[in-house]
Amino acid sequence: MSGNINNMRETTMTQLAPKLVEATPPSGDSLATGDRITLRDLARAHGVNFILATFVDLNGKPCAKLVPTSAADELEAGALGFAGFAAGLIGQEQHDPDLIAIPDLDSFTPLPFVREGLALVHCDPHVNGQPWPYAPRNILKRAIAELATRGMTAKVGAEVEYFLVDRADDGTLAPADKRDNGPRPCYDARGVTRMYDHLAAVSTAINSLGWGNYANDHEDGAGQFEQNFDYADALTTADRVITLRYILNVLAEERGMTATFMPKPFTDRTGTGLHLHLSLWSEQDEPLFPATAAADVEADARGLGLSPVAYGFVAGLLEHAPALQAFLAPSVNSYKRIGTATSSSGATWSPRKASYGGNDRTHMVRVPDNKRVELRSGDGAANPYLAVATSIMAGIDGIDNSIDPGNPSGPGQAPEGAAVLPATLLHAVEALRHDPVILASLSGDEATGRYFADAKETEFLTWHAQVSNWELDTYLTAF
Repeated sequence: MSGNINNMRETTMTQLAPKLVEATPPSGDSLATGDRITLRDLARAHGVNFILATFVDLNGKPCAKLVPTSAADELEAGALGFAGFAAGLIGQEQHDPDLIAIPDLDSFTPLPFVREGLALVHCDPHVNGQPWPYAPRNILKRAIAELATRGMTAKVGAEVEYFLVDRADDGTLAPADKRDNGPRPCYDARGVTRMYDHLAAVSTAINSLGWGNYANDHEDGAGQFEQNFDYADALTTADRVITLRYILNVLAEERGMTATFMPKPFTDRTGTGLHLHLSLWSEQDEPLFPATAAADVEADARGLGLSPVAYGFVAGLLEHAPALQAFLAPSVNSYKRIGTATSSSGATWSPRKASYGGNDRTHMVRVPDNKRVELRSGDGAANPYLAVATSIMAGIDGIDNSIDPGNPSGPGQAPEGAAVLPATLLHAVEALRHDPVILASLSGDEATGRYFADAKETEFLTWHAQVSNWELDTYLTAF
């Protein structure tokens, strides 16, 4: 719920990339002086003994192999194969050839605070020498390439919310901090202090990586927290969300807690969001959302100080909002966050309609200033690569077709006829199937989108087939 997650403070190119090759090697060793720095060079310079070669499936599950630095050359050369069907939802059957993990050296991230001598590198899965179209990181790279053909780049900030919980033997959940049980704990100084060791460890860790952590706060639900870092280019931010989830899980486990990004782990509490702050920039790194041209400023009767490009981008988000929810809220549990009427705090912070407005957190698209827009309908289950990629493609459609978003809505309001966000995952799947732009936004054709839609329908129907305690309580003796 940060108020300045992406406040467009000056950011250098060093801050915009997670790579640490500019830093003085902790061992005193120098990097290779040849034409190209290799993965082995990076590992040796940072005292790394093992590398987590990592990618995620369409659900966002992190998959990795632990590779010794002595085998770094083989990893970089494409010798590391994964059985894709076993890895998860990534478009493969048992008989398919291996996914080959090709490391992106710009994503090399030492993790000494997790294990001494450990690093992580994000990889791009390939099959038969070609980027695999079902791999989320490849999907985001395709969206970025689409922007590049229009002379644009995207920068993204992400608000990573999560709960710290304990799970009893009977399966019930409770906040890991047993004193954290009030109805309105947001920003509570005492709750933050009780979790100081965990929050400080995470902050110190990500600041050591150059991410620019600037706030760590107690969120709206008991047991819920958020830790913010500077915005960056779209791929870097998506990588960092995946890396941060891993860091949060591991550091929480070391303290006997579970960090969960489940959208709605508690019936009576606010759910967990993944709010994205989106902006477009020129190839010369000039912001494209502010209305800077005199004609645009004069023509901006809507009063938000945005350029035609920005309004077109917003219109694309609104136009494709129902289908986007399949990626922004991709779990059965997601719709218990969206559909809830209230919470113990009195607010859900979760939009129900496709509306936009100024600095108002009830809208799906909030415009806190003229440099960015905040997309607020995503949750903790969202795969950041897919969420960002599909949002970019929706925005591109709005720009290319000069779609009009209409006038911004007032506080707590939505325009007549505004699309209602899907009520369940099954509704979101149907919206996706009927939206050719978003359906084709993953790979340029509809095959990958239809594969994702089919998988999510199966997920919904699998859940729907389970007999719940609510059904027993309601129906057992009702007839």
